Amino acid sequence: MAGKNYRDAASQVDRNREYDLADAVVKVREITKAKFDATIDVVVKLGVDPRHADQVVRGTVMLPHGTGKVVSVLVVCKEAKVAEAEEAGADFVGFEEYIEKIQNGWTGVDVIVATPDVMGQLGKVAKILGPRGLMPNPKSGTVTMDVAKAVKDVKAGKIEFRVDKAGNVHAPVGKVSFEADQLVANISSFLREVVRLKPSAAKGLYVQGVSLSSTMSPSVRVKMEKVVA
Repeated sequence: MAGKNYRDAASQVDRNREYDLADAVVKVREITKAKFDATIDVVVKLGVDPRHADQVVRGTVMLPHGTGKVVSVLVVCKEAKVAEAEEAGADFVGFEEYIEKIQNGWTGVDVIVATPDVMGQLGKVAKILGPRGLMPNPKSGTVTMDVAKAVKDVKAGKIEFRVDKAGNVHAPVGKVSFEADQLVANISSFLREVVRLKPSAAKGLYVQGVSLSSTMSPSVRVKMEKVVA
């Protein structure tokens, strides 16, 4: 059964209404009563069938105001790149010792960056990292020789997203403590990228619904016309 705060918040949202993006942001901030700085998430329902490879929507985007989250980064690389990774602000840097730690169950980071020359060995732990969304991938910029840029981008607010089996794309777009215009800018950047990535194989209505919510709030629906435009 939903808690009292959640029921109170739900009573303040018109479930049949689609709010302008700026109004939706204000509403979510208004109804969030968490005692911590809750994360605001956006969910986009897409008219794609992710079972087909040519309809999988995935990408990355730099949020102009970051996510508000302190992101921990592991760089898996050989000795030549260790100093570069450390100077860029990586929280953990190493090679075989971290592959061994992961094999033993350690996954205590948010993002893993790797150089191409270690991907063969990192493949040993792909079954552990893959389901957790931690496996480095060239498409997301996390397999690269430019480890400094990769680390700095992630720390500055670069996020990765991928459509799930139900055709939804989720992303954290900031904290309740952000200014409303910062959240609008972050959400707009994310939505523009999702729209830009529309697969040519997708037929019919591509963006079928957009909603915002915080960690502890009900969702608020966003008007789609302006999003698609």
